[in-house]
Amino acid sequence: MNFLKAEWRKLAIINYEINPAILIKYLPKGTELDFYQGKCYVSLVGFMFLNTKLLGLPIPFHRNFEEVNLRFYVKKREGNEWKRGVVFIKEIVSKPALSFVANSVYKENYRTKPMKNEIQEENNELLIKYSWKDKTWHSIEITALNERFTMENNSEFEFITEHYFGFTKRK
Repeated sequence: MNFLKAEWRKLAIINYEINPAILIKYLPKGTELDFYQGKCYVSLVGFMFLNTKLLGLPIPFHRNFEEVNLRFYVKKREGNEWKRGVVFIKEIVSKPALSFVANSVYKENYRTKPMKNEIQEENNELLIKYSWKDKTWHSIEITALNERFTMENNSEFEFITEHYFGFTKRK
């Protein structure tokens, strides 16, 4: 049985090329940076966690919520295969129980902050905005065409989205 099952919807992803040396201190043991066409990326990602279940059970008041995370891309050799994954530098959610479980059980780097979202579909455009409050409000916002596209093999989009494992640096 899966520990956590959820849908990720209304993603806003902003990718930045970064000097790989900056990320070395965050690398978990046994992983190495994963590059796309020689470039190292870090991504700021906002999305809606929907229909969330823990050990197959819906948790009241914790089914649907926003998350914003900062992550980068790694790979780990296991036998003759590469497992491609992400390392989260920071993850922000609005639910304290989520932060508690993720930080205490999985040694993640979750923070609980007040959050809100704005999602508008108008004409053929989609506006997605995720906001969180530290001392002041911060946000990630995109406007995109509200169309489906086929993911092209070996594209930057495929590289960013086709990392299925999460790795954590343990102290």
